[in-house]
Amino acid sequence: MDKFKTVLNIANKQTNLGFGLVALLTAGGEQIFSSVMFKCPCNKLNFLYGLVFLLVPALALLLLGYILNKKTWKLLTGLCRRREKLCRWKTLATTGVVLFQISTTALVAPASWIAVALLNGNYYECLMTGTNASFFNRHLCGDKSFWAECENHLRKFPCGGVSGVASAVGDDVLLTLRAQSQILGWLIIASIMLSNLMLTCLARCTSPISYLQLKFWRMYAQEENDLINSYVAKHAKLLAERNLKSFFNQTPPESIVTPSNKDWEEISSLYKFSTKHQYYSTLHRYVENCQESDGRMIRMSSVTSATATDNPAVLNFVDNANIAAI
Repeated sequence: MDKFKTVLNIANKQTNLGFGLVALLTAGGEQIFSSVMFKCPCNKLNFLYGLVFLLVPALALLLLGYILNKKTWKLLTGLCRRREKLCRWKTLATTGVVLFQISTTALVAPASWIAVALLNGNYYECLMTGTNASFFNRHLCGDKSFWAECENHLRKFPCGGVSGVASAVGDDVLLTLRAQSQILGWLIIASIMLSNLMLTCLARCTSPISYLQLKFWRMYAQEENDLINSYVAKHAKLLAERNLKSFFNQTPPESIVTPSNKDWEEISSLYKFSTKHQYYSTLHRYVENCQESDGRMIRMSSVTSATATDNPAVLNFVDNANIAAI
């Protein structure tokens, strides 16, 4: 799992490269899975067996995509405690946009699985030869003179082992099913690529910032995320060592400044882009709106969410710089 997270972390530095790498890994996994584990039973279980192998791994990949997306947990953490704010129209709209962004990322792997599985054709052949629809079975068997014999042996076609006229008919049926499967697979691939192109064009077209600033922002988001992981680990270690020393030595604890719950909540919220202020993250906004007073960091009254607008899709990387950091 750690190695998988590392790959996703590297891939996510460039969105299109990340999507391509995830799709490539999924396609390779499907090929191994199909050749090693899949074996059509060639009986009444054909339909259920083929359907499970086609859809259940895709569902697992979809759930894994939600689990490994840091933005999912940023959105859900403390959500039940903020039910009153959640009922506001602007909050609901922003939540819907974030869920859409998470879903588009999470759908890459399962859609790739289904597309590659359909191009392979094995799952589809097993699934469709197990259907109980007489109309479809007669359509597959074709010639009325021996459709009854073909229908009787239909479930055994994926495994071979039939002889006589049924053997020749079985080859034609499997070729038809494989052609249908591959057509569906290519249609899914074309739909994914077209949707990705349209969403990317729409996001870039409505971007409030220029291309070079967007590139700088992406680099900043990645660097900030890497550094915050290092700082959090270092500070947690110092606090743990202080507490252990105080406990075992029975001495008063040393003074270590730790951000308050409100401070943590402020920098952990999903970033909302505002054209009024040139902030690159919630942490950047928090720091810029703080002032030093009596040795303590005091938040200025201007730090409010009212000035922020919904986060454009083009800035999706801001809260998702490191997909493995959850």
